Amino acid sequence: MEDNTLVKSSFSATIRAPIEKVDIPTWCFGLSESEYQACSPAHVSAGVTTAPDGRRMSINVEVLGGSPMVQHYVEEIAEPNHLRLVSNSDVFAPTGRVKVGVIWDLSVRKIDDGTCEFTNVVHTSFTLEFLEALAEQGIPWEVFQAARKPVTEAHNRQETPLFAKSIERHALRNSSLTGAAKFIREKENVEGNKSRERKAASGS
Repeated sequence: MEDNTLVKSSFSATIRAPIEKVDIPTWCFGLSESEYQACSPAHVSAGVTTAPDGRRMSINVEVLGGSPMVQHYVEEIAEPNHLRLVSNSDVFAPTGRVKVGVIWDLSVRKIDDGTCEFTNVVHTSFTLEFLEALAEQGIPWEVFQAARKPVTEAHNRQETPLFAKSIERHALRNSSLTGAAKFIREKENVEGNKSRERKAASGS
């Protein structure tokens, strides 16, 4: 096979928040287990750790097509508007545990001052180990690929708008916190000025 792609799918959804307020890496590596689970019935659990080289890693557990998967997503690109994660994922098939390559690419682009477009790309690839496991079972890789494609696409289509809503909430929450911090800072400045004026008036 010339191309080791298993499935590549891409779906988009609108985020109703200014792109300046969106920070995908902060959202991803701060995502709670309950928030992750709310984005798809296939999502089982999520957590965060670090790779041996110190890069952040998102651990996601999900069940696709009846097969549990553990994703070990390590950051490759981590910018506010673009996060690319790479994983050598575990798939627990009826015949045993095998590895599959996964690239998870999340990005946003500005639509206008108050909205942006979120794109969720999932690119899975056959590993040699996976191909050997299929060959031992007498399953042509093309047959497995054809069966896996609609499962992956359906999952991506389902989770994309829910991820977008989660990112939107995170962005708007950050915006509110920023506004509150600004208010507190301005209030402290006013109080500080009043204190200095009182001291100056008293001659101290």
